[in-house]
Amino acid sequence: MHMNSAPHLLTEDRAEYERVLDDALRNAHERPDLAAVGLRLNTEQLRTMALNATALITTSAAAEYEHYVKVRREMRTPAAVTSVRNSVLAPGADASEDGAGFGAVIAVLAPVLAGTAALIFLLVGYILKMLSPTPSFADTLLTAGWFFGALTAAAILVAAVGLLLTALRNGATQVVAEQSTGELPDEVARAKEAWRHALLERGILPFLRAALADPSADPASSEPPRPVSRIPKVGYSGPDFSSPSEGSTTRQRPTFTSPDFTSPDFGGPEHQPE
Repeated sequence: MHMNSAPHLLTEDRAEYERVLDDALRNAHERPDLAAVGLRLNTEQLRTMALNATALITTSAAAEYEHYVKVRREMRTPAAVTSVRNSVLAPGADASEDGAGFGAVIAVLAPVLAGTAALIFLLVGYILKMLSPTPSFADTLLTAGWFFGALTAAAILVAAVGLLLTALRNGATQVVAEQSTGELPDEVARAKEAWRHALLERGILPFLRAALADPSADPASSEPPRPVSRIPKVGYSGPDFSSPSEGSTTRQRPTFTSPDFTSPDFGGPEHQPE
């Protein structure tokens, strides 16, 4: 899944953001306000929506995050690294560092020099042995050559043992350093925990509640869900006092007629009363 890049969120902290989000979704069943998870939107859909809205969510905890980054950056300065290193190393490690370096140089140069001397003495000695008459010092050169050859073998053995011991010592020191620096310093740990808490309470949880309460929320959309009011609006409409529009059917009004008060019919003589 693709997560939008937040301007103020460093790359190394995006994994921490995802961990806080995953913890919130994993424990959603323990929160009554997130009880609707799985009914309309499942955890994977909510996770996608939260990842798409990373910049919006992390802004809610920007102050805590800036403090965390500042404290962490200060702990990564050369002075702080030197302090941690000195606290891990043995007290006499610095004093013996020059001696160890000189010994390493001797261990490397001794086999080379002894081997070169052995090669020269043996080569010259065997060449002289082929001459007739053989010079008297040819045997001396061969003896010296074999001596330096043995010295070369011994130097190589000593150098190998020294390198092995150095590797073991450095490995043990590295393990101690990793164990000592595996946990963050107290100030950095507190700043990180404050950022995680603010990110959860002010960013992730309100976002999830809004997503669950918004029936039009689209899991694939990068737009955040609309904030939903806790108090529903009562919907009713007043009487319609608008005048009828032109072209509409005219309402039929009730019709009535007044009583018939016509006078009696006075006709001719044939209609005289008795």
